[in-house]
Amino acid sequence: MDVSAHREVLLDLAKKLKAPFFYYDLDALAKHAERLNRLPVKLFYALKANPLSSIIRTLHTEGFRFDVASIGELEQVLKQGVDPKDILHTGPCKSYEQLEYFLEKGVRIFVLESAQQLCDLKVLSKLKKLPVQALLRVQLIWDSDKENVLGGGGCQTPFGLLPNEWQEVKANGLFNDLSYLDIIGLHCFQWGNIVDINELKLIWTTITKKLIHLSDALEIDLKVIDLGGGLGIPYHHNANETLCLSEVDQALSELKEAYLEELGAEYWLELGRYAVGEYGGYVSRIVDKKTVNNKGLLITEGGAQHLLRPALTQDPFPCQLLREKLDSNMQTKAFHVHGPLCTSLDKMGGYLFSEDVSPDDYLLYDQVGAYGFSESMPFFLCHTLPAEVIFQDNKVHIVRAPVGAESWLK
Repeated sequence: MDVSAHREVLLDLAKKLKAPFFYYDLDALAKHAERLNRLPVKLFYALKANPLSSIIRTLHTEGFRFDVASIGELEQVLKQGVDPKDILHTGPCKSYEQLEYFLEKGVRIFVLESAQQLCDLKVLSKLKKLPVQALLRVQLIWDSDKENVLGGGGCQTPFGLLPNEWQEVKANGLFNDLSYLDIIGLHCFQWGNIVDINELKLIWTTITKKLIHLSDALEIDLKVIDLGGGLGIPYHHNANETLCLSEVDQALSELKEAYLEELGAEYWLELGRYAVGEYGGYVSRIVDKKTVNNKGLLITEGGAQHLLRPALTQDPFPCQLLREKLDSNMQTKAFHVHGPLCTSLDKMGGYLFSEDVSPDDYLLYDQVGAYGFSESMPFFLCHTLPAEVIFQDNKVHIVRAPVGAESWLK
């Protein structure tokens, strides 16, 4: 988010709301989404990144389809006028009842994670006489020390099956009698927030080759390779870490030409962080400043209850001081920022701020359009829920006012 363009608005909101809040620049998001839609792939927005209704509507207007993993996400997307035929049902847990619910709502494309899901969808589609399409989710074993974003190293995650395990499913006859179920492709996603285009292209190339080989073994008429997400954004304001859209475009175009054109297949992507991450900010007031063991500490109203990612990843969001006037001549000092929770997990990161930073100043965290409020633990310790504000059509709209714990405590 272009912080300088919104500084005065953010300060005014902080004083008016008197509570932490998220702020999303939807005008900039719409321009970004329009550029993304030029990529040579079919794009789905991964709702887990941020399910705010106004974000869904913005991306829907720009032509995005949607990746949803729960009934709640499905209902939220449908309420925004999205055609259920533009919805891809993902997620490792899909009960028979949930699959049936999605079918009744008009969803016709599914990512299948197991033999059980394959059997359930096969039975349901035949019972209801509804033609459906499916992708089989595949786990791959990598010669890499890098941790799998879905569950550490190796393949002990709930997502999909190994190639040989899908071949066993076929050998056991579960691919028989697919009269209403069309397996159109394969899905593989295991690495997240990658900002190096060479690393990304190597992963995509490996996935493509292995999935083409597997499709031959399974005798699938391969129409789709779904690469999932994983495209990253920088969290350290380092221009060298930025994943350029033109590089992504070139990499996908080269891979498509080299491997998919002869097959008549296409790539799909489910973008979350790369779609919305850079278009959100979070503002919280400083309530205390102290020195402990010769280290400067700032305590803020909002912390891990609204932004859990630093506790999960030990990777802080970019942050800067938000005040009326910034003295460029003032010396800076290192501060550790902590939120209000009674747990050592509530560490927001270490930063350099003007040494005269004081209570009632504000901190602005950037890059929080994805995995902010939706990934948080807002009910812990019964603090006020944060507000959510959008900037759209050059106007500010408060879409969720801050509310106290009395609104949800029973």
